[in-house]
Amino acid sequence: MAKTQFRPLHDRVVVRRIDAENKTKGGIIIPDTAKEKPSEGEVIAVGPGGRDEAGKLTPMGVKAGDRVLFGKWSGTEVRLDGEELLIMKESDIMGVIA
Repeated sequence: MAKTQFRPLHDRVVVRRIDAENKTKGGIIIPDTAKEKPSEGEVIAVGPGGRDEAGKLTPMGVKAGDRVLFGKWSGTEVRLDGEELLIMKESDIMGVIA
């Protein structure tokens, strides 16, 4: 089966969540039911950018492969080729992890 090609439009970004640790620093194992969804992810694809009032294209500040932090309720969850992904606006991203 061929992998689906997906390119977001405008200033949208496709992000894959990075799973959090299953243990605390003290060694306590956290069950799946008590875990929150991680707010860290890897950028998979980015759109061409947004447009300003004059119609000029503004470039994106993130690129594919960047590790980013985003808000808890950011984005729309989608399923592509059996993989859970998030589509969000670039403005929902709080920062890039170096």
